[in-house]
Amino acid sequence: MLLKLPDNEKTQHQSKARCWTSPVPKQSFWCGVYWTKHSKTKMRQYRFSEKRVLRIFHKPDRVEEGIAEGTIAAMQITGTKKHPTEAWVMYQIKKLKIKNEKLKITKIISAWRYPGRTPIGQRPIIPSDTLKELDKILKE
Repeated sequence: MLLKLPDNEKTQHQSKARCWTSPVPKQSFWCGVYWTKHSKTKMRQYRFSEKRVLRIFHKPDRVEEGIAEGTIAAMQITGTKKHPTEAWVMYQIKKLKIKNEKLKITKIISAWRYPGRTPIGQRPIIPSDTLKELDKILKE
């Protein structure tokens, strides 16, 4: 005999289930973070969670000027000695004034994993079509 639960109740397993194919971040203005569609897609591609991206943002190993104009890129070293990688996040900080309150909103533009180590102060080689796509995202 099977026990049937009411539709509004979920078991412990059902409520904690999570899938890598679904975008994790939400539009959360109350904490000051805005996620672009591009960043959600890249997070899904590289299997970054929302907490991983925010950890890179809050505690970076290195911070540099971003690829696109007016952006900042933060990096954390990941991987092993044999297979070194870097996790990067590109973001933009905007200041807004709403009802006499000053707010800082961080716009997460992109996240990616770079195979190997990048030299300090030098930009990795970026294809021109990717730069055009990033410029289009920033103008929105």
